[in-house]
Amino acid sequence: MFFDPVLDWFRGKAITIPPLDGAFRPNSALDNAEPLTSMPAIDNVVVHKGRLLATSGKALIAFSGSQAPDVIEEFETEISAVAVSEDATLAIALANGRLVIDGMDVKLPPELCCITALAFGGDDVVWLANGASGLSPGEWVRDLMSKGRSGSVWKLELRSKAVTRVAGDLAYPYGLLVQGTDVVVSEAWRHRLIRLSPSGALSVVTDNLPGYPSRLSPSAAGGAWLSVFAPRNRLIEFVLQEQRYREDMMASVPTEFWIAPSLASGTSFLEPLQCGGIKTMGVHKPWSPSRSYGLVVKLDANLQPLYSLHSRANGSRHGTTSAIEDEGRVVVASRGGNCLVSIDTAEIR
Repeated sequence: MFFDPVLDWFRGKAITIPPLDGAFRPNSALDNAEPLTSMPAIDNVVVHKGRLLATSGKALIAFSGSQAPDVIEEFETEISAVAVSEDATLAIALANGRLVIDGMDVKLPPELCCITALAFGGDDVVWLANGASGLSPGEWVRDLMSKGRSGSVWKLELRSKAVTRVAGDLAYPYGLLVQGTDVVVSEAWRHRLIRLSPSGALSVVTDNLPGYPSRLSPSAAGGAWLSVFAPRNRLIEFVLQEQRYREDMMASVPTEFWIAPSLASGTSFLEPLQCGGIKTMGVHKPWSPSRSYGLVVKLDANLQPLYSLHSRANGSRHGTTSAIEDEGRVVVASRGGNCLVSIDTAEIR
């Protein structure tokens, strides 16, 4: 209602998070999935010239059948985004803002220092998501807890090398999906998918997701796959409303122990969220609130959720930052679980 923002000052603001039900009904599909490899901080997944490529820190890794993973190239800093065009042009973004397309460096404006996603729009256009201004991709927790809204989406024209900002003031854009001349963007801190036209006109496609969305990829049967890299919970939502507490926490507590989402959890007794509602007799409840989670969502042609694949609170394949469909299987990168897993699409649902 119109008066709700004013009344919230007196009555407090209700914290509501959509339940994991319907298309988001929990399961253990990701924890039961076939492991392809274990590597630290495994992230972006793409298919290039018939080979599956993934990133692990500074390294670009290729997977070919039953052969051992092969390191194609290792860069000076962490790889933050990868994309492949229809004619197999390979684009790689690094955490220092460097962009390499088919082995050649492309000069970008200095404010493009936090590239979180890339997508080709035909053979001449590359879309770029810049998560936050003045931060690196590894500082995403700081941007969230600072309630950052400095993200942007850019368009690079390969022939002219012109780089144009299409939209700004975004809350950490983390995924891109090209549809015709438009691009669909996952806006992580606002828990939604938005559509941008070439002129920058914005419309909301899917809103109020139960977690923080990351990368998007097309599905062979239409629609798309959406990775959700961390869950929302009431405690974190409450901390986001408490400015003085949040500022004190960020100033005095090590980042890994903030009351904030995480790509993985349960590795230290100093972490928050470890009370009796989480564990009983040393057993972690699968339905308990969690700082980390694994979730991949199948979207229909209208980009509405159909069903989902989970690694629950007591699972290990959390921090799902990328998923792609390849040869009748869905390949998922669990950055928090340091592994790449595969699920046969015929076995889903």
